[in-house]
Amino acid sequence: MPYLVSFHMGWLIGSVLLGFCMGWISVVQRGNGTSKVTARWLAVLAAGLVAASFAHVVPGRFGYWLDLGLIMFACYLVGCTIGAWLRDRVVSRTAPPAAP
Repeated sequence: MPYLVSFHMGWLIGSVLLGFCMGWISVVQRGNGTSKVTARWLAVLAAGLVAASFAHVVPGRFGYWLDLGLIMFACYLVGCTIGAWLRDRVVSRTAPPAAP
């Protein structure tokens, strides 16, 4: 794992920066989002992929790609979280007070 991180550090930093930008610009949600059933299925899929990665179920090159994809996805989500949180802080601080 340390080799994977050190070799792909530029790509991982790019994932964090892309996630930060997407989190910054997508604070306002205008759609309905995903349903609870779809969210549960996606959570089960993500947990299954992480379990397969930890158990080394997928060997060789595809296992390497699975590990790299999961790490990049985690970096992207961290960047999204930080970007959305910072944007919320900036927008809430500069919002005018509500009229009585």
